[in-house]
Amino acid sequence: VRERSAVEPHEAIGDVGPSTRDLFRERILAARTVIWNGPMGVFEMDSFCEGTMAVARAAAEASRHDTTVIVGGGDSAAAADVAGVAEDITHISTGGGASLEYLAGRALPGVEVLTEADPA
Repeated sequence: VRERSAVEPHEAIGDVGPSTRDLFRERILAARTVIWNGPMGVFEMDSFCEGTMAVARAAAEASRHDTTVIVGGGDSAAAADVAGVAEDITHISTGGGASLEYLAGRALPGVEVLTEADPA
């Protein structure tokens, strides 16, 4: 684990570090609503999964204490499952990018078609 400034140009960052994990946990536990979309690192690799697992555990802990936690996206849903906390999360959706577009108030083509359809 190194500070970002110590990463060489030919190296890649695969996960968030311990300080960032602690900060995310603190913020998640203080929130009343959490929307999580996307892993923290390359969680499919054991050496880069701890950031994502820490966020999953914090999200589940917050959800158990009456925080509304919405997990969006297939990777985040899979991470919650791998962490063993999926059943503790308020709502999990595999609609990642589309969910964010909807929350941002942008038009979704499939929803527009349904909205404009003749109910008869």
